[in-house]
Amino acid sequence: MYLKLAWRNLWRNKRRTLITVSSIMFAVVAALFMESLGQGTRQQLLDNMTSFQTGYIQIQDYRYRDEPSPDNAFLYNDDLEQKILSSHENADYLIPRVETFMLAAGEEITRGAMVLGINIEKEDQFNQLRDRLTEGEFSRSGQRKAVLGEGLAGRLNLAVGDTLVLLGQGRFGVTASGLFEVSGLIEYPIREMDNQIVYLSLEDMQWMISAEEMVTNLVVVPEHTDQVNQIATSLSQTVSENELRVLTWQEMMPELIEAIEFDELSGRIMLWILYVVIGFGIFGTILTMTLERRREFGILLSVGMYRSKLAFVVFIETFFISILGVLSGFTLGSLVILYFYINPIEFTGDMAELMNDFGFEATMEVTFSPEIYILQGAAIFIITTIICLYPTLKIARMNILESKM
Repeated sequence: MYLKLAWRNLWRNKRRTLITVSSIMFAVVAALFMESLGQGTRQQLLDNMTSFQTGYIQIQDYRYRDEPSPDNAFLYNDDLEQKILSSHENADYLIPRVETFMLAAGEEITRGAMVLGINIEKEDQFNQLRDRLTEGEFSRSGQRKAVLGEGLAGRLNLAVGDTLVLLGQGRFGVTASGLFEVSGLIEYPIREMDNQIVYLSLEDMQWMISAEEMVTNLVVVPEHTDQVNQIATSLSQTVSENELRVLTWQEMMPELIEAIEFDELSGRIMLWILYVVIGFGIFGTILTMTLERRREFGILLSVGMYRSKLAFVVFIETFFISILGVLSGFTLGSLVILYFYINPIEFTGDMAELMNDFGFEATMEVTFSPEIYILQGAAIFIITTIICLYPTLKIARMNILESKM
């Protein structure tokens, strides 16, 4: 009976109910979108750093982290590959890389460069590297061709078809040098890396530094990223006898962890500020609704309705309003998030330059996550429910004579 009475009371004044529901709905939409945008931005940064740099899991010689030199490369063959892949069912495939720093030169200008020897087929499977080509193509192994970041190519005044000179140190002090035709240019998502990246085929790189069949880094691609730690633990036991060690992205990029944690903290602060604004907005509508109904409450009490029952009915009304507001907010919020999921926010001009300098792409993406709906929906619902206690307390303290004036 109380539920039925409360539901009917809601729609006796449709405008008042719709205004209150709308205030809650837009509060939910704002909270959902803000949290979705924050998580999407953090995930975008993590994907860029792991996909184009470290990967989620990496296998290295145990000396390589302290001394990242070709001297600390290790033998990579079919036996080792099968041994690693068979150690954990969720290790999907491996990406061999040879990485070192060298001098890169054009006709007149020399710059420091990070030279990366890769298997383009496996890299493209992992991070769609070919899609970032702005000109030219990746060549097959043995053709002595290189792909440069656009930033580095601009610094060296090189274009597709020009000759790149690389000079550095190979294994055990051997001089490593080579001439490579620039076969393509790539737009790297991280500005700092775009200004120094050079891609060679894995075989060409191994030949140049005298490290045939050797790699410096072996990226393990997991089937599910939430199982990184379990896979890393299993692999550590498998490769320990080969003088290798396994590192997760958290161990390789502690500064990224700090950046993500700082961004999460700042996001939480902004959310709490938003909650305060939302709370006052909802309280204003509930306060107005309560004052409008003072005469109604006074008449009901004067004809003999118990205060406890009236308060209970009003609380159910506001509870229904909270439910309707949160559910409608979920619906509208999902549509808003879906739109920006399909059409990410793109920045241009100075803002794009600033984002690139901080390692972000000049876009802001949102993400769908059940956690967002649960946390934000619960937060708004709790705030609304607490605020909705106000009419109940008002009824408990109401002076019947004053309420009818």
